[in-house]
Amino acid sequence: MHRDGPASPLFRPIRFDGNFSFEELICNQGVSADLAQAAPFAHSGSCVAWGIPFEIGRPLLLKEGVVTVEISSLKARWFVFLHASDVRPLSADQNGLISPMRGVGQLGEHAADYVLIYDDGSEERVNIRRRHQIGSLVSRWGEQCTEAVPAIKPRPVSFRASGRHERTTDSVGRRHRLEWGRRQLQVVFEDNGAWINFVWALENPHPGKAVRALRFEPVCGALVVSAISAGDTCSTPLRWERRNKVLFRTSSELSFDPALDEHSLLDQIQLDLGQVIAVRPRLVYPAEDWQETRQNLEPKVASHEVLVEYAAHEDAEFHLQGGSRIAIRDLEARSSKNDPVLEPLKRADHRVSLRVVEAGTNKVVPVKLHVHGRLGEYLAPVDRSRSPNPLWFENYSPDFCHGNHLSTYISGQTTIDLPLGEVYLEITKGFEIKPIRKTLTITRDTEQITLEIEKALHWRENGWVTADTHVHFLSPATAMLEGAAEGVNVINLLASQWGELMTNVGDFDGQTTFGTKAAGGTGEFLVRVGTENRQHVLGHISLLGYSGDMILPLCSGGANESAIGDSVDVLLSEWAQQCRKQGGLVVLPHFPDPRLENAATIVLGEADAVEMTSLADLYSGIDPYSLSDWYRYLNNGYLIPAVAGTDKMSAEFAVGTMRTYARISEHREFSYDTWMNAVRCGHTFVTTGPLIDLDVDGKPMGSRIGLPSSGGTVTVSWKAASVIVPMTRIDLVVNGEVKESRTVRPGEDAGRWPVSIQRSSWIALIVRAKYGDKPEIIAAHSSPVMIEVEGSHFFAAADALTILDQIEGAMAYIDTIGTRADVSRYRAMRLLLESAHRLLHNRMHRMGCDHTHSAVTNHSEHK
Repeated sequence: MHRDGPASPLFRPIRFDGNFSFEELICNQGVSADLAQAAPFAHSGSCVAWGIPFEIGRPLLLKEGVVTVEISSLKARWFVFLHASDVRPLSADQNGLISPMRGVGQLGEHAADYVLIYDDGSEERVNIRRRHQIGSLVSRWGEQCTEAVPAIKPRPVSFRASGRHERTTDSVGRRHRLEWGRRQLQVVFEDNGAWINFVWALENPHPGKAVRALRFEPVCGALVVSAISAGDTCSTPLRWERRNKVLFRTSSELSFDPALDEHSLLDQIQLDLGQVIAVRPRLVYPAEDWQETRQNLEPKVASHEVLVEYAAHEDAEFHLQGGSRIAIRDLEARSSKNDPVLEPLKRADHRVSLRVVEAGTNKVVPVKLHVHGRLGEYLAPVDRSRSPNPLWFENYSPDFCHGNHLSTYISGQTTIDLPLGEVYLEITKGFEIKPIRKTLTITRDTEQITLEIEKALHWRENGWVTADTHVHFLSPATAMLEGAAEGVNVINLLASQWGELMTNVGDFDGQTTFGTKAAGGTGEFLVRVGTENRQHVLGHISLLGYSGDMILPLCSGGANESAIGDSVDVLLSEWAQQCRKQGGLVVLPHFPDPRLENAATIVLGEADAVEMTSLADLYSGIDPYSLSDWYRYLNNGYLIPAVAGTDKMSAEFAVGTMRTYARISEHREFSYDTWMNAVRCGHTFVTTGPLIDLDVDGKPMGSRIGLPSSGGTVTVSWKAASVIVPMTRIDLVVNGEVKESRTVRPGEDAGRWPVSIQRSSWIALIVRAKYGDKPEIIAAHSSPVMIEVEGSHFFAAADALTILDQIEGAMAYIDTIGTRADVSRYRAMRLLLESAHRLLHNRMHRMGCDHTHSAVTNHSEHK
């Protein structure tokens, strides 16, 4: 028994007693071995196919003689057959060639005649041709029928689901759970099962005349007619209309259950002559003041309302829980009532070209785009997913899923199908262009929409370039598009290993910077493939922009980063040394985690920057935990600049959510190399929106300034601006403590402070900001300016001790539980960690810092 949905009341099954049973077909010598083998899997009993009810008892085997089936006299416009053709062998010559070539399905071969016999004795005959009105039990991919459909209609599946209901049937009748890749289609069309029936609708040319019998006249080959149904629809019941949506209101006592059963059916709403494609929350966006609200604002979710997307015949009916039915053709009339159970949406079928151009130049520019309709329904361009997958390593498309707020990245021009009436549009492009929110009215005359964006801030024109130091999984071309649309000049796409999974390794060649003029780009937006080399305990390290061979191993030390059983055969500091030898930039990602060996890498002077990371979080800003760890090193004189990255691993992450701004030296052209040099020099700040500039006595971020032993007063000058998030406060940080603070104008401000310096100190700037509906955050932070007072050393004993503890922890790990490679490799790693320990330890002794030791690092001075 098979039911792919509720039965339409417009059809009724015609019962008949055939000339064979399916059991008898198994051993019938007159049919192919394929048919005999498939017979146990044939549908039987009460079935529903494409919303049409059938009663399957003993089938008709049509092979030699004429068979007449007497039925109760009835009138109907459509007689629908559930039938299949036996396999027809192909005859090849001695060279294996086939002529005439009709294909496996024997396209157009006259298989039989079906005859309607009327009460008045007249008849109507229809030729049944293979791959037209009937298909073969065994088919070849690409040989579908032209007038018949496989008996199981297409059904939705969720890319999130992996349970027992998400299954399909193979060619020998076994049920299999849908693999992850197949679930990404979000649809299953089972046209290759062990037994494939086909549904064909014969239009009765005389629907006003009663039919009393049907005659079946085989012409060539065997056919099996399993069942017949009769009914009345305005057109063939097998042709559905285009997709549409309806708002479904449930009772206040009943929440909607989105779970699908084994036939991909919902419990509360189903369709007979059609299919429910998806059910999504009804999203409530601000409508009246849409243009005044902020970008990326997540919508509210309406209670007891969902949007149902469907495709169906115009005579189809929705079947609701409790037994009530609503015809699709009655939806418009019902929608005039107050709070109807089902309210139709206008179909998004008006195709429009949408362009986004730069003000003043009319140049098409990449942007991030969001469009929704009157009831919050997401409207994607025709070449983008209407339901993008936000899960880890499950989507590489240019989409962004901010909770229920969906967007996509476009090159600046796209094609989109819109409903008539009002639509709501949002366009963003980085931190220097003010976001746009517009309400547009679409009419039948709307063919093209052109929107203009204009720069509000001009940091790029003043030598600043942006970068995301940490992106995974995208292809270089998609990374280029997303970077350009987000206003990120440099995307660092990192190959890596995840247990047994290797990602982006085929994109690495150790030489190509995508987007350069030499590579066919404009030179303004670049993508470079580097590597993130990782160990679960010792830590992660990002190796950017190096040339030559890939630095291996990508990961080490076993799970969770490399494979189980892998040894600890390399240190982060060794990876860093190799990266620098190959001309690359060494970044400690999502600083400080994993929090162990990175201390040694910094003390050895092998790290170029520490990375602040947003992940998928738009609203938490720069983590004070990360800053606290970074400040330890600055307090001890390690000038290591800050950079920022997203660690993008799914569509929930937007590249550049937290980004690096680096200033290219004057008279130097922007390139990947000059960007790396700017980071090495510390001319950077990190931000989630506000842009800053800072100098101390005219020296930029990353500088070292010398003062005499008497110290002195320096002048700190700053400016800040933001078009993304309103600024609230500026803090001046000296040696990790806020020494000055003042409120600022939300959009743009500037100022200066005189700061008295009596000992060696570092100075940095913090910008705090706040969205109206979110808590205040640290939204931007500069790299420091180091001021060295003669005779005064950068040293903070408590911080130095914690750094030493980390190095000792790394030594303890490789000494004890870390899986060893060989003795010589272990000793080389141990020696390098000892050298880092000795550097800091000896310095602590010179500064008179007394401290305790572990047993493995004790020495005579402490005995």
